[in-house]
Amino acid sequence: MKTIQNPSNSKFMVSQLNPTSTSWIGRYNNEMNDTKRGQTFFSTADVAIQGIDIYTSLVLHPAKITLTVHPFNDNTKTWGLPILSTSVFLQVRDSENWKSISTPGLHLYKGQHYGFRLECPQSLIGLGEVVGTNSMLISIDGQEWKFSNSDPKSQPYSFFSLAFKIAVSD
Repeated sequence: MKTIQNPSNSKFMVSQLNPTSTSWIGRYNNEMNDTKRGQTFFSTADVAIQGIDIYTSLVLHPAKITLTVHPFNDNTKTWGLPILSTSVFLQVRDSENWKSISTPGLHLYKGQHYGFRLECPQSLIGLGEVVGTNSMLISIDGQEWKFSNSDPKSQPYSFFSLAFKIAVSD
């Protein structure tokens, strides 16, 4: 396992580091099925968000990845409408690195749950994932989610989390 260091002096409100597995988004070659991933989390402060950092395990081909941020109802496990949509272009050299996705103008409110979704219909991208167990639980208040156009019902995973960091402004 590769230990991940914080390369900047950014402050992080929420982070799940040190991926132990890979979760996939996008589609392989000419498949019709487009797989998306999401991650929910709890906001511990009223704060402006600089960006969301994701760990890209493997980038097979250069492609644009789109991130949307949503309010999330933790009681009903439902995603609200996007409050932000942004994208970044990934290169093959971005494999096994943290990639920061800027979130201009995004403000989160203390005590609220949020989620972000990642999609990449032009390529297949491996995202870092942390796998928990009964004896080693995931350290955040949130879940990884899987979305697919061939299965409209999304699936949450309690023992999985994407490797991510929520960078906050000073």
